[in-house]
Amino acid sequence: VQLQASGGGLVQPGGALNLSCTASRSINNINPMGWYRQTPGNQREFVASVVLGGELVYADSVKGRFTISRDVAKRTVYLQMDDLEPGDTGVYYCYLATDRISWGQGTQVTVSS
Repeated sequence: VQLQASGGGLVQPGGALNLSCTASRSINNINPMGWYRQTPGNQREFVASVVLGGELVYADSVKGRFTISRDVAKRTVYLQMDDLEPGDTGVYYCYLATDRISWGQGTQVTVSS
């Protein structure tokens, strides 16, 4: 399955962005789907995921600021990012876990004044 991510950009601190990631084939509520990011000088880190049963899981660093959601009919997962901070700058990658892990191509998020 291929994943197409979009929605990144340049935003000032305190601003918001909404990322989306669409799968090339149908998805269901069983397979985890979510986001990782790679910030400058760091390894790829977990951001948020929709897991089995629709449970939402977040990294501590984004709790209360980011909201993940999934629309199975549209084969898409979203990441609403509010109150962005410079430390959120990085490349955001979506993933889908089936019998393997599929990754999107990454979308750049830059938070700067």
